Amino acid sequence: MAVDVFKLTRELIDIPSVTGDEFHIGNSLGELLTRLGYRVELQELSNERANVLAMTSAPPVVVLSTHMDTVPPHIPVREDDEFIHGRGACDAKGIIAAQIAAAERLRAEGVDQIGLLFTVDEEVTSAGAKIANDHPIASSCRYLINGEPTDNRLAIGTKGSLQVTIKTAGRAAHSAYPEQGESAIEKLLDVLVSVRRIDWPGDEVFGETTCNIGVISGGTRANVVPDEAQTTLQIRLAVESNSVKELLEAAIAGRASLDYKSVHDPVRLMALEGVEQTIVRFTTDIPYLKNWGTPLLIGPGSILDAHTEQERVAKSELLRAVEIYAEITSRLLKGEG
Repeated sequence: MAVDVFKLTRELIDIPSVTGDEFHIGNSLGELLTRLGYRVELQELSNERANVLAMTSAPPVVVLSTHMDTVPPHIPVREDDEFIHGRGACDAKGIIAAQIAAAERLRAEGVDQIGLLFTVDEEVTSAGAKIANDHPIASSCRYLINGEPTDNRLAIGTKGSLQVTIKTAGRAAHSAYPEQGESAIEKLLDVLVSVRRIDWPGDEVFGETTCNIGVISGGTRANVVPDEAQTTLQIRLAVESNSVKELLEAAIAGRASLDYKSVHDPVRLMALEGVEQTIVRFTTDIPYLKNWGTPLLIGPGSILDAHTEQERVAKSELLRAVEIYAEITSRLLKGEG
């Protein structure tokens, strides 16, 4: 059955699915794929969140995959002649639509060794991918084509990622008598001065390691010396994580506690002759889906539009993505990998 990739993209964007709220989009995709004739399984992460796995009657050799969740806030869909706009347009609801359209095109041509995997929680800890990795059907899969916005170029490498929460403790007191307390926020600020002075290591292929101070919180009121504070950092790794951890821990020097939320090293990915290539700075579900075969990474849209108020995807890129996903899948099934 032919899929209208523009219509499906619009419909998916209009289902809010900020991380943690993927219930409705998962159900909607499950119902759609069931109507299209797939064997659909909802793999629960919790009662309200589930990965969507769709298969034909044959074990999948190639699986097309991306994520259903988005960053906040939800932005409703709008459209003009050239673009579809809204939260998830390129990251990654347009990709979901293109992958389903490509799979339907292949099935119409008699190809049945394909599957679809749509995960929850990619934007936070990839918890959906982590449970998907243990699914028994993964053993039949030789190739995983993951979708993220790469301007329809095949990413042959992605940076690694280290997310860490740093916490400081103090002692509460009335702010009129600050000497009676210890400010956890001031301690945290001192720690962050040291973190910002770190000379992070780089790599010839992956470029610079970068650190984003993404969240800072602490205290209760302006007239209370705060007894707790914390910050969460997102470090994009150009090198292996151990060397970065050593630098971070040396800079903090025991002045705060560290809680590593997620860590994985840079990843080198498969290339295909004749497909334009790139290196990307972001991370994906791929490091957590190692049981699903050799990974490839490609998708429509620009990462520079993702996570912004102006998120969009070009209609021409969506149509091209359908062609690319179908072409790459066919090549892999023919043994060109």
